[in-house]
Amino acid sequence: MFFSSQLLENAVGEFAKLPGIGKKTALRLVLHLLKQDADQVDQFSEVISRMRKEIRFCQRCNNVSDADICSICANVSRKQEMVCVVETIREVIAIEATQQFNGTYHVLGGVISPLDGIGPDQLQIEGLLNRVVKDNVEEIIFALSPTIQGDTTIYYIQKKLKDRKVKITTIARGIAFGGELEYTDEMTLARSLQNRLPIESYVSGK
Repeated sequence: MFFSSQLLENAVGEFAKLPGIGKKTALRLVLHLLKQDADQVDQFSEVISRMRKEIRFCQRCNNVSDADICSICANVSRKQEMVCVVETIREVIAIEATQQFNGTYHVLGGVISPLDGIGPDQLQIEGLLNRVVKDNVEEIIFALSPTIQGDTTIYYIQKKLKDRKVKITTIARGIAFGGELEYTDEMTLARSLQNRLPIESYVSGK
């Protein structure tokens, strides 16, 4: 791809680094910005820069936040005793889109995957265990993608909580094994939450 401007080529190269963005799409985005007023482009740049510099992670659940505690954890109308455990922030967004869950979340930051060098210590598991005690959690709902790694993570945390009086459930298997939770349609995800299963049934495959 030939560029008559090094500045244009550099901009296209940066956009092309984004996931799912090829060189042609990157060029289209850059050319669109070139058509905009300088003030609009400055605002765009400022918003991205501020997001990267100022965004925080909730000290309670590890969700993205503008303050030390995210708006979900700070919402007194939500069921603080019910915690939905997810892999990443993307799953929080997906579940919130269903408008069927009124509890709180805990973002692990991934799943246990020895082949990828990810063990329990690399995840926010200890924080979850502490929340169970500190916040008097009554139910933990596992909403991890139904993969071997997801199941391994559920099994590990369940064992850690075996001496705690907390109800442990998982979303129903309306989601295909190996599927990615963030790409599941809202209706299927909502029903999986409503029809969640006791963890014993999930692990045993009954």
